[in-house]
Amino acid sequence: MDGILNELLALNIGKVKENEPLANHTTMKIGGPADLFIEPSSVENLKTVMNVIEKHGLQWRAIGRGSNLLVSDKGIEGAVIKLSSGMDHLEINDTSITVGGGHSLVSLSTLISKKGLAGLEFASGIPGSAGGAVYMNAGAHGSDISKILTKAHILFEDGKMEWLSNQEMEFSYRTSILQKTRPGIVVEAVFDLVKGDRSAIVAQMQKNKDYRKETQPWNFPCAGSIFRNPLPNYAGKLIETAGLKGFSLGGAKISEMHGNFIVNAGNATAEDVLALIQHVKDTIFSLYEVRMETEVEIIGRK
Repeated sequence: MDGILNELLALNIGKVKENEPLANHTTMKIGGPADLFIEPSSVENLKTVMNVIEKHGLQWRAIGRGSNLLVSDKGIEGAVIKLSSGMDHLEINDTSITVGGGHSLVSLSTLISKKGLAGLEFASGIPGSAGGAVYMNAGAHGSDISKILTKAHILFEDGKMEWLSNQEMEFSYRTSILQKTRPGIVVEAVFDLVKGDRSAIVAQMQKNKDYRKETQPWNFPCAGSIFRNPLPNYAGKLIETAGLKGFSLGGAKISEMHGNFIVNAGNATAEDVLALIQHVKDTIFSLYEVRMETEVEIIGRK
């Protein structure tokens, strides 16, 4: 690993660290070290990083702002690539916007609302990056990324970049082709919005933010919704009805505000969270014969 580290440092592609704790880069504040942690300072440097990774046959994983992730206590083998500053450009052309994969989704929705553009109100409280949102088809309040995305610029692991249309992204509930058959990094995305009344857009965004503050535990480290909704049921409602709100194992606790949130109530480990997830799955199946599936991505060494 030292050879790859020195090669990347010599290329001056951005920040490169060894054994960086992922707890520092996830909203749940949980996760062991990445063998290599890389923050490219530009799209070109990201391409250089991928070329080095491919040359050495290194495993890799891209992250944005670290939401929707549960990282193993044993960390992640290979390289973790974080898209942040240098990958957060924004261009507005009438009702079409082009945004870098590292741009904060909350910040983006706020900026766009002030321009009188509608379509991103649902994202005003989602603490992820634009790239991560496209990757998992993030959504809330009855809308999601698939409703506004025109195309996405993807960097694949062979170093090639390609624009994928909305249809080619194969969006479904909290899923895209990038999770299924074509692993890649969302370098930038083009969203098609509509002109609207600025004050009405800002008011709707504030309403969404207020709803989240009133119903979700954002004052504790958490990853967002833990389970997919097993429609026509809702995960949070099933967990609440089963009497599991407030139940804890180790430092992990089911939020008393919302049943579909597990919070880090104090020095929780990934093993604590995984044990709690399994307890919820077993309980819900025994009571209702409903199989719960995780929405949060569980990654890293077993």
